Amino acid sequence: MDRTGLSTLRRALHRIPEPSWCEFQTTARLIEELEARGIEDIFYGAAALAVDERMGVPDEETLSRWHDRAAAAGTRGDVLEATAGGLTGVVAVIEQGVGPTVGLRVDIDALKIEEAAADDHAPAAGGFRSEHEGVMHACGHDAHMTMGLGVIDAIRESEFQGTLKVFFQPAEEVIGGGKAMAKGGHLEDVDYLLSVHIGLDHPTGEIVAGIDGFLAVSHLEVTFSGESSHAGARPQDGKNAMQAMATAIQNAYAIPRHSDGATRINVGVVEGGTASNIIADSVRMDVEVRGETTPLMRYMAEKAQTVFESAATMHDCTVELESGPSAPSAESDAELAAIVGDIAGSLEGIDRIIDADGLGGSEDATYLMRAVQQRGGLACYVGVGTDHPGGHHTATFDVEEESIRHGIEVLSGAIERISLERP
Repeated sequence: MDRTGLSTLRRALHRIPEPSWCEFQTTARLIEELEARGIEDIFYGAAALAVDERMGVPDEETLSRWHDRAAAAGTRGDVLEATAGGLTGVVAVIEQGVGPTVGLRVDIDALKIEEAAADDHAPAAGGFRSEHEGVMHACGHDAHMTMGLGVIDAIRESEFQGTLKVFFQPAEEVIGGGKAMAKGGHLEDVDYLLSVHIGLDHPTGEIVAGIDGFLAVSHLEVTFSGESSHAGARPQDGKNAMQAMATAIQNAYAIPRHSDGATRINVGVVEGGTASNIIADSVRMDVEVRGETTPLMRYMAEKAQTVFESAATMHDCTVELESGPSAPSAESDAELAAIVGDIAGSLEGIDRIIDADGLGGSEDATYLMRAVQQRGGLACYVGVGTDHPGGHHTATFDVEEESIRHGIEVLSGAIERISLERP
């Protein structure tokens, strides 16, 4: 695709953002783009991922609402049937001679954010603002999908010898899709894996050859249960779940940091109570813990569990902990990062190459990376800089579309070089 084609595709995807495991219309559009290219080996629905390994799947009402919306938009019936219940995502396989199998992972879901409508926001001014109110591509996944398709085009015209597999992964934003796609069967013969993200506070023209420092992450849903009572007349008869939760929150942030590396904890959602004069008998909170390594994340999770159980005991309540989506830590292999950096250095428009940089957050691409590495393969996570007016996960986020071309040229060049050099 030329620049115009890349822009047109990215903007079309930007208009139809869908949240995690609800990417029905997006999945269908990707399949149509692949079929238009004459690609025959396209896997979707249960053929693309391990259904039972999905995490963070929304409730049936949410899935049905987005499924119905996709149907109303004219989405293909065969795709809707195959993806019903949240079986979204696509794996495309391109065989091109004898050689290694190289994978490329891009993510496809959007965020529950209302997109800016002001005239100084390029998607609004350009007529490609989100058509789905309350949801937008605020992290560049529309650009990632465009890169994935652009890489396929470039590789088919290149001297690449081997098999290319492109994983269009759902549910990254809830750390929910990486494990399911890693265990879906298509990764088992992958020798080399590249993943990509646009932006990450790097400007247009800057490439991070290999991102490291992924924090392992785990989500917890915590429910405190007590007994209600009249807060004025008989406070002594109640067992205050709200007070137990307040104690738990305060003490969770006091968990000692670890000398082996970075650790994090955050209470992001608290819900409960019915009225100011009623002692709350049930409250819940959503918590995440992170660690520079997977053992450090587990350290935080174990300490948090102790804190929550102790807080419940202190206030004569009970507590239930339910584990949610999680992802391990991972590191990019220097051999692949060196190839990415060398390719980037030869391209027009690339002004600066950073050999390695930390993400400072978490990513479920780590499931795919570690699966390849544990079988003796190599994996690398590439950062493609872009100038964006608003930060990631904000209503004004946007990408400079020239960066999409940078990403395609870097990734396709690296994939072709890998097939020739086999590091």
